[in-house]
Amino acid sequence: MTRSLFTCLIILFLKISLPAQELTMDVQITFPALKTADPKTLKTLEKAIGEFFNNTQWTNDDFEKEERIEGSIQINIKNDPSANSFIADIYVNTGRPVYMSNYTSPVLNHVDKDVSFNYEPLTPILNNRNNFTDNLSSILTFYAYVILGYDYDTFSPSGGDPYFKIAQDIINNVPANVSSADRSWAALGGERNRYWLIENILNPRVKIMRQAIYDYHRNGLDKMHNDISRSKAIVLSAVKSVGQVSNTYRNAMVVQMFSNAKRQEILEIFKNSVKSEQRQVYNVMAAIDPSQADLLRELR
Repeated sequence: MTRSLFTCLIILFLKISLPAQELTMDVQITFPALKTADPKTLKTLEKAIGEFFNNTQWTNDDFEKEERIEGSIQINIKNDPSANSFIADIYVNTGRPVYMSNYTSPVLNHVDKDVSFNYEPLTPILNNRNNFTDNLSSILTFYAYVILGYDYDTFSPSGGDPYFKIAQDIINNVPANVSSADRSWAALGGERNRYWLIENILNPRVKIMRQAIYDYHRNGLDKMHNDISRSKAIVLSAVKSVGQVSNTYRNAMVVQMFSNAKRQEILEIFKNSVKSEQRQVYNVMAAIDPSQADLLRELR
């Protein structure tokens, strides 16, 4: 066997055997005022989290490099009770490309507040899909599957179900003593936490919203290049479906998350539309999130 043939076989083998990672997440940890922790610990953690998201194969699907789900994880350290314990806000943002354009549509824009976790330098972050080892690993694994679920929902109706159900399993695997300390895992921990995020997504009352998410992206945004009027009508119909869920499932967390992610995009889509269309969009979005209605005043 010649050296060149051997090299080609090695390259082919590596191409076949290497996992096709699905995520490209930019990870940043900010720590304005540490009291006891070493900044080097957090820099080590930042690198470890990036490798965890970006070097793990999360699904059985093949992803080309350009097909990876892009986004960011920002962890803002608010307190460090000890050298290896932290309280932070975790910001999760993702987007997906719109067909025949250079535009990336925001899909997920979420903040998980006052998250408590411990981290010892060089301790591995584990994929806690099937069992619980530590709070940080389970939180990051949870959001990896939520990210996948949201992205898959934009490409096929309820396409994210397998990943949302894994996220639900992660919640169910959290021990009672952990969920009592970190209330974001529990039903009684408020209406804006990890438990309610998955409860909302998998609740039958939200089914029409998940169909709307698919229609919004695949039949609306992805076809905007071909037929703007029809595509905008589909987006408007999708927004109305979200409003319908808001009316029937009061204070649903996922409705607020839709508004957070899509508010500015919806404004850009409809700011040059006819007034009747603008008024319909404004009325729905203002009802969904009255506190942010003024940001859509151009449509009023």
